[in-house]
Amino acid sequence: MSTVTAPLAAASPSRVRQFYVLTKPRVVQLIVFCAVIGMLLATPGLPDWRLALAATAGIWLVAAAAAAFNCLIEQQIDSRMARTSWRPTARGELTLTQTLIFSALLCAAGGALLYFWVNPLTMWLTLATFVGYAVIYTVLLKPATPQNIVIGGASGAMPPLLGWAAMRGEVGAEAWLLVLIIFVWTPPHFWALALYRAEDYARAGLPMLPVTHGNDFTRLQILLYTLVLFAASLLPFIQGMSGVVYLVAAVSLGLWFLLLAFRLWRAYSEALARRTFRFSIWYLMWLFAALLVDHYTV
Repeated sequence: MSTVTAPLAAASPSRVRQFYVLTKPRVVQLIVFCAVIGMLLATPGLPDWRLALAATAGIWLVAAAAAAFNCLIEQQIDSRMARTSWRPTARGELTLTQTLIFSALLCAAGGALLYFWVNPLTMWLTLATFVGYAVIYTVLLKPATPQNIVIGGASGAMPPLLGWAAMRGEVGAEAWLLVLIIFVWTPPHFWALALYRAEDYARAGLPMLPVTHGNDFTRLQILLYTLVLFAASLLPFIQGMSGVVYLVAAVSLGLWFLLLAFRLWRAYSEALARRTFRFSIWYLMWLFAALLVDHYTV
């Protein structure tokens, strides 16, 4: 009996790991981080920890479900790209049925948690975000237009609004400002990655901007969107949502992002594109962290 159970016990963590990978943990972590920022900013003091915990868990589950569904839809595309060929669905380690059931269970659990423990508005907004990313972006936009990340970025920008709705049961202008910042941030963030992964996307047959319009045009778009992002990042201060602490952080981070975008526009290198992409992630985290520090100290 021990000779039978030992191999099974050894295999279990591998299978758990495969399902875990489907949830795109690093992407989902950033989504949940932005949602938690929305929760904290929605209340003058510390929020009800039980409500915040339930909202965080529910949003995480639905976001993980959307990521798994994305892997299911893009199985063939992922298998042709070096960046994604290691995913369990692309390698055939998990079947489409297994992935679909896993995604459905996560979505159902997250939706129920949000509906019964948070509020129906947050559940419907979160499910709408699921549809926006997993269906509208992945199925319709991504294979059809080089503006896929611009249009589809609306669903990826929703997490702060979800967090805000979880705490207040409604959405306000401040929450939409946070959505706007992420919406404008998404194109320069993603196109910096697409620049040094252009061959990968071309091999997969996806019309990403560097593939359809070339390297030079994409670099110009990154610079222009970064300028718009700099302006958008000042709106919380202009609107009165934040104070000087946030303003200093927004200007400092924005100028550094602009410098990287300008250098990338003037002279391309893969190393600089990678550096710009990595900084864009830290930019969003530091910007929202500064907004949070300002919220509790000013």
